[in-house]
Amino acid sequence: MQYPLFFLAALFVGSTAAHAQKISLTQVPAPVKAAFEARFPTVKTATWEKDTQQIKQAYDYETHNDFWARDAFLTQDVYEADFQLNGQQMSVVITPSGPVQETEIVLNDKQLPPAVRATLTRDFKAYQVQEIATVTNADGRILYEAELAQAGKKQEILFTADGQQILP
Repeated sequence: MQYPLFFLAALFVGSTAAHAQKISLTQVPAPVKAAFEARFPTVKTATWEKDTQQIKQAYDYETHNDFWARDAFLTQDVYEADFQLNGQQMSVVITPSGPVQETEIVLNDKQLPPAVRATLTRDFKAYQVQEIATVTNADGRILYEAELAQAGKKQEILFTADGQQILP
């Protein structure tokens, strides 16, 4: 299966929890509220956070070329809403001007594709799985995210449906 040529890798893992701050609905910009209400019209209750994401690099998965220096970072503020919809825990990340950047749906282990489960079992034995989710980015690509913990440190790892880890 071919993946689109460009992928802003760190958009999924560049969120730095140290910068996240809980905010009230009154602090959410109007374009963000409008995007949320348009995407999830039946959701009336959500918990909001403002976060800063570090975008590390653009990467071409076909030629394996970086388009920015490996250690170059851009930052971007985003708003994240956590909510329940149809009995599922979800979140959505929205930029200040309104575009939805990604949505996540929390999964249980049985909902993971077998290849992702096998990779987690084989390559991350020493880690405790805190949470797993599907991540759908703005262009509709679906990935699987595992939040892992080891010795008090957390990290998020992304996988394709065939179990390939796509980020370090």
